[in-house]
Amino acid sequence: MTTVWDALRGGLMTRALGLAAEHGVADALRDGPVPVEELAARSGADPDTLHRILRALASDGIFEEVEPGVFANTEESEALLEDGWDAFARLFGGVWLRAVAGLDATGEASFPRVFGDEFWSWLREHPDERAAFDRAMEQNWQRRIERLDAVGWRGDETVVDVGGGNGTHLGALLERHPEMRGIVFDLPETVRNEASFSERLTFVEGSFFDRVPGGDVHVLSTILHDWDDESARRILETVRVAAAPDGRLLLVESVIEPDNEPAGAKWLDLLMLVIAAGRERTEVEWRALLAAAGWQPVQFHEAGVIEARPCR
Repeated sequence: MTTVWDALRGGLMTRALGLAAEHGVADALRDGPVPVEELAARSGADPDTLHRILRALASDGIFEEVEPGVFANTEESEALLEDGWDAFARLFGGVWLRAVAGLDATGEASFPRVFGDEFWSWLREHPDERAAFDRAMEQNWQRRIERLDAVGWRGDETVVDVGGGNGTHLGALLERHPEMRGIVFDLPETVRNEASFSERLTFVEGSFFDRVPGGDVHVLSTILHDWDDESARRILETVRVAAAPDGRLLLVESVIEPDNEPAGAKWLDLLMLVIAAGRERTEVEWRALLAAAGWQPVQFHEAGVIEARPCR
């Protein structure tokens, strides 16, 4: 029964954590315990409601009530102080949760039905949410760079990060390889600070459905799972046109295993369905998708990177 209860209350926990992030609780506790009245005064929350939210989260180890009405961070809540995790929590506990509530078994994305527009267009019209989304995509960027380093590099490549957001990931990769050059390719509304880019890093605006800059290696980091198979194939075909004959394609993506073991990707798969009718894929599905777009899979790395070459 415990497992069923935990599953049933999941939406409440998601919303509570989103509210804690929205009201900046983890940051306010950065230097030590703070009374809930002071936390509420800082953020404009109702003290009693904020107390009840934090008390519930503390019961699962996210924050700690060190004495009645006084809260502190825990190792779990301190994750909200790391790159992008606060924005990620706000998205999960905000617009994504509202869209998830509209999930049904029709196979259609519920986000457009709930918000009256498809996700990417909606982001374009809501710049604050776009900024939060771009910041959220920074979460776990160190792990993504470690995954990419696992595939091996010559060191002097021109790397195109397709859908590369604000350039955080590619900038970090370039720091590890001083002779490498990079191009971040994304939509013009992407929130970024080009003044912080090194001279080896360039931002190019555009849609990956229309064109992609040429380079030695094209990286798509958790991009294709946002899209259905037809759209994902179109993206891969666009990249294939831009790729050199001996170029490489690196996909940082989950690969769903055919078993009943716990796997975050199986839940992320449902979120992708909700947002844009996207999906996580099995190895068989990845191979079929790549082949349909003119790519030959080379290796499925344990680090979570799929490596492919253009079909000859």
